[in-house]
Amino acid sequence: MNTVSFVDLKLAPPILKALTEAGYVTPTPIQAQAIPLALEGHDLMAGAQTGTGKTAAFALPMLQKLLPHASASTSPAKHPVRALILVPTRELAVQVEESVKAYAKHTNLRSLVVYGGVDIKTQTPHLKTGVEILVATPGRLLDHIEQKTVLLNQVQMLVLDEADRMLDMGFMPALKRILALLPRQRQSLMFSATFSNEIKKLSEDFMNYPTLIEVARSNASAENITQKVYLVEQSGKHQLLAQLLRGDDAKQVIVFTKTKLTASRLAKQLQREGVSADAIHGDKSQLERMQALDAFKQGRVAVLIATDVAARGLDIDSLPMVINYEIPHAAEDYVHRIGRTGRAGASGTAISLVSPEEEKYLLEIEKLIKKEIQKERVDMPAPDARPHRAEPRERNREYHAPAPKKPSHDPWFDKPYVPNISAEAPVKKPEPVVNKPKAQIPALFVRRTN
Repeated sequence: MNTVSFVDLKLAPPILKALTEAGYVTPTPIQAQAIPLALEGHDLMAGAQTGTGKTAAFALPMLQKLLPHASASTSPAKHPVRALILVPTRELAVQVEESVKAYAKHTNLRSLVVYGGVDIKTQTPHLKTGVEILVATPGRLLDHIEQKTVLLNQVQMLVLDEADRMLDMGFMPALKRILALLPRQRQSLMFSATFSNEIKKLSEDFMNYPTLIEVARSNASAENITQKVYLVEQSGKHQLLAQLLRGDDAKQVIVFTKTKLTASRLAKQLQREGVSADAIHGDKSQLERMQALDAFKQGRVAVLIATDVAARGLDIDSLPMVINYEIPHAAEDYVHRIGRTGRAGASGTAISLVSPEEEKYLLEIEKLIKKEIQKERVDMPAPDARPHRAEPRERNREYHAPAPKKPSHDPWFDKPYVPNISAEAPVKKPEPVVNKPKAQIPALFVRRTN
């Protein structure tokens, strides 16, 4: 049993005060292991199930180590970037920076988040005022580097959050460019749900004898999440989803789809049926995505339809249920999806609607998590089924014989044409054509002969 408190971790009073105000009492296992090692200056490779408090595990020791540099001065020179946190998605970037800001509320340390999808000119003035902690997506950070609006030559601590996801999204070239600009003497922390061979190779390139921490079995699903599978035909998924959303446990639900088109269509269909739903995916602008996410967090939207762009980084308190309307082809994405529920020790439910065509992907998921998921076959009526109705009685109508069919050969069209000449309709003779004198022809059309 973990009896360590945040006081035992010897965090500074301003940080402890912020944690108390946020309701933090006991560190999670990843926090209890990572914070002391990070405070000692070790490089870390930390693997833990999503939702176990990874943000605080790197943010709290970061703030503690930067406190001696905190300054009340308004001079930008007093606030250079000393800590860099790289994350794969906009949503995760915003949420990490919100947590950092909350933990640092009683200090003079400044933080900022930069990400793509918005005008870069709105971020530049904030960078020029100076920030100690910068949270960024790799692409947008490179934009600022190219425009020379940020300097990284004083970075003391680097964090790669959701490192495996960044590699999956093709950020390896961008990461290498950024790492080449950082001081060699720094502390590096990597947090990831899985440790593939590519991740381990990356750690060898930029970390200095890292300490490995794993508080959960690799690629395992959280034990406090109840997983269910409903085997249903594709045509019956929407009806089954609507039935599940009417349940008492479905007060706040994330529904995952594979494609952006399915997410948009499903959200619109649920709205027509009276369900407060919205969609969040890559085709929506950053403002639209943040508005949808805020509405969901505040309870104004009960159902959020999301693609895998939102499978990581969404930190929603006490989310009771997630539903896989379509299960992912990559088994690792299933683990990340269901990790949105059952966070910080709370219980949760993860339901997957699996069609016959998707059962092969379900086998891969069970192989990855080393667990057979409870299954139930559901037969839903076809969506176009209608109650049988008796044929209407035939009205009394006067009988009319059908018109005879027109013969395929009409002899009329074989008769020669004879003009209708009669006294009542005399034929008007055409007037003779008289050549006009050459003088009346416009000069433009007179042909020159000389």
